[in-house]
Amino acid sequence: MILRIFLREGNHRAFELSDRPALMTTEITPVELMKLLADDTRLTSIVAIMAGPRCVCDLMELLNLSQPKVSRHLAILREANLVETERRGQWVYYSLAAHLPEWAFDVLHNLKSALVAANPKLLESEGEQSSC
Repeated sequence: MILRIFLREGNHRAFELSDRPALMTTEITPVELMKLLADDTRLTSIVAIMAGPRCVCDLMELLNLSQPKVSRHLAILREANLVETERRGQWVYYSLAAHLPEWAFDVLHNLKSALVAANPKLLESEGEQSSC
C-alpha cells in the first residue's frame, strides 16, 4: 500500500491509500525521466520502442527476459505516461508517447545513439515485424 499526502485548497492536507502509484498528470520532469530510465530494462525497452511500436514478445526476445518481467517494466512506463498502448487483435503494442516535451525527446534520442552504438540489435526488426 502507498500512502499519498497532498495539499488541497487552503493548504489542507489530504491523505489517500492506494495499491498503485499515481499517474502523472503533469508534464514529466527531468528527475522523473531519469528515474524511469535508470533501470536497464526500461531504458533498453524505450530505445527499442523508439524504432517503432513493439509488443511484449518483441521485447522479450530482444532483452532475453521473461514475459512477466518485461510486462511489469512496460506497466511502469505506461503509468508514467512515457509510452502509449494500442490493441491489435490479441496483442498490445507500445509506442513512445506523442505528448512528451521536446527536451525529453532530445534526451531519448541522445541515449538511443549511445545504446545503439553498443547494441545494434536494438534497431533490428523495427516495429511491425513482430515475433509473436
